[in-house]
Amino acid sequence: MEQTLYLRLLLIALCSLCECLQRQYYYINTNMNWTDAQRYCRETYTDLATVNNMNDMNELMKTVNNTQDVGVWIGLKNTGVYKWKWSLGDPANNTEWANEQNGNDNCVFMRNGARHHQNCEQKSEFICFNGTTKINVKETSQRTWRDAQSFCRQHHTDLTSVRNQNEEIQTIINNTETSVWIGLFSDSWEWSDKSDSGFRNWKSSEPNNNNKNKNNNEDCTEVRMKERQWNDAGCHHSLTFVCHEDKMILIKQNLSWTEALIHCRQNHVDLVSVDSDEIQKRLKAVVQHASTAEVWLGLRHSCTLDIWFWVNGEIVCYEKWAEGNETEVKNCETVMRSGAVQSGGDQRWISRPETERRNFICSR
Repeated sequence: MEQTLYLRLLLIALCSLCECLQRQYYYINTNMNWTDAQRYCRETYTDLATVNNMNDMNELMKTVNNTQDVGVWIGLKNTGVYKWKWSLGDPANNTEWANEQNGNDNCVFMRNGARHHQNCEQKSEFICFNGTTKINVKETSQRTWRDAQSFCRQHHTDLTSVRNQNEEIQTIINNTETSVWIGLFSDSWEWSDKSDSGFRNWKSSEPNNNNKNKNNNEDCTEVRMKERQWNDAGCHHSLTFVCHEDKMILIKQNLSWTEALIHCRQNHVDLVSVDSDEIQKRLKAVVQHASTAEVWLGLRHSCTLDIWFWVNGEIVCYEKWAEGNETEVKNCETVMRSGAVQSGGDQRWISRPETERRNFICSR
């Protein structure tokens, strides 16, 4: 008993050593227009680069390794259809904003516990989210939405995402008459791989569609390497570009957990491990195409230690269990339990007998 307790405490302590898997970027030092660059990336890798957060942005900059005043294509393109998004990159399922008019009133503030939209150039106080401490911080300086976003990214993580935490935000505001920016905004830009990420890193006053030729609107996005920020540009321009390759692939075969593990190790790397919000977001984009209600992960339960672990050797530090499933281990000695993710709803993790047959996700 003492040895088992010691091992469990040791595994918990190792959580600080968990590292976040990153999307792999590839710099293509060949000039192409945006459409040809997209075709090349889809044929050779996964797609033109998607950037989900500042960590991705920093990795992309390292991959290109060029600080000259040049532009490099990424996979963001103007569709003309406005949708609501969170600055932090969380999915936005806010139907109450669906009929808003296009224009400058595309940023959202909170007052009296309710959301309101107004011109993004107006100045308000704002709330930042710190991803390290998981704390929301109210900033009392008056800034435009874009300037508030820049401040939060420099000093915390990003403007806050207010989804199921209205009471917490209301407590922070205290003065119910105060208007505070949150991270919800609307734009008409979409990633080539159809990712729902709302992360944007525009230069000041961009995007501005500065090209007056109606046949050559500035509907594509380049990273200006010297400024480390984005600019809208005509898709016909010839630039070098960045592709990405996702590290997970959905296998639409119905196998037991053990069979799925063998398949992944023989044909790819392993059953997928999920160790951060970023990986969970990418997982959501993959599992929605599954043909089974649940999809196997590389998540396994140890009866001896009474603990869950990833088969690639990582400790379960980050968790996204459906309520009750992390402790639902019945008949442990006779029915081995493994972890799966729901392909619909909130894509939470569930505990299932390993003999059940379903789709699965491999890392590669």
